[in-house]
Amino acid sequence: MLLAGDIGGTKTDLAIYSNEAGPFAPLVETEVHSADYGSLQAMAREFLAKVKVPVDRACFAVAGPVIGGRAKITNLPWSIDESTVAKELKLEHVRLMNDLEAIAFSIPSLRTGDLHTLNSGVSVPGGAIGVIAPGTGLGESFLTWDGSRYIAHSSEGGHGSFAPTDEAQIGLLAYMLKRFDHVSYENVCSGIGIPHIYEYLRSSGYAPETPEAAEAITAAHDPVPAIINFGLDPARPSALCAATVDILVSILGDETGNLALRVLATGGVYLAGGVATHVLPALQGPRFMQSFTRKGRFKEFMVQLPIHVITTRAALAGAASYGLETLTKAASHR
Repeated sequence: MLLAGDIGGTKTDLAIYSNEAGPFAPLVETEVHSADYGSLQAMAREFLAKVKVPVDRACFAVAGPVIGGRAKITNLPWSIDESTVAKELKLEHVRLMNDLEAIAFSIPSLRTGDLHTLNSGVSVPGGAIGVIAPGTGLGESFLTWDGSRYIAHSSEGGHGSFAPTDEAQIGLLAYMLKRFDHVSYENVCSGIGIPHIYEYLRSSGYAPETPEAAEAITAAHDPVPAIINFGLDPARPSALCAATVDILVSILGDETGNLALRVLATGGVYLAGGVATHVLPALQGPRFMQSFTRKGRFKEFMVQLPIHVITTRAALAGAASYGLETLTKAASHR
């Protein structure tokens, strides 16, 4: 029995899987607020005590780089070590993997119903695949074909330097440089970034905010859902929120295109993460594809690339897939 988890800066999904049921059919699962716990061990221990299902191995997708079996969560004050987790939870095997690596690992086994296609394109068999996931932060990864199967690779590309592509984004960068020594794509293209875009537009006098939206955003513990909701709801129009979503989608389209060029993603590009699924109606509009394909003489190449939005919990499924496949093999060779 495998304990799998997707450890995010905002929320964590935990679930238990068996080889028989597979990575898309958890036997039991839960979602918790990550910051309510002081460590991964405390969170997992509480979950296992509640469900009373015995497990002997675990695989966790974590929002941060994993080096030598250790990880520091990017947007949480946690440091995690595989051996420590295994010892404290009394497990035989524990594997940590970057959450974007886990999402990438899940892609070959995703089902048709797990995807929403933005651009059908033409997929080249064995071509590299790009993965980008705006959630609390911005994650990137990719897959390459080794001749028999796809290999997932982790990346910290979301922390690359933000390069504006129009006057509004140039103004955003100037605004951000007054607050940060380094402005990354994550700073302007994620759950962290959405309030920055909104505040920039508000401070620049782009438009007055509606009283309803201003009250809801101010009162919210997390303003991101309110900004997105007001930005996409025609019944409650907010010019500031709508412009925030528009700039977000434009930046996401541009950086998704950058990733596709960097890895030559002829196998397609996949978007994941909570922000991507919440702004899906906006991604289906022309703005995303305009930004994605605006790559000079490579425009015709970009138009041919398939683009999909993953609508399932891919990091959790990827951690489960990896755990069931790899850790089970490790146990069988003891």
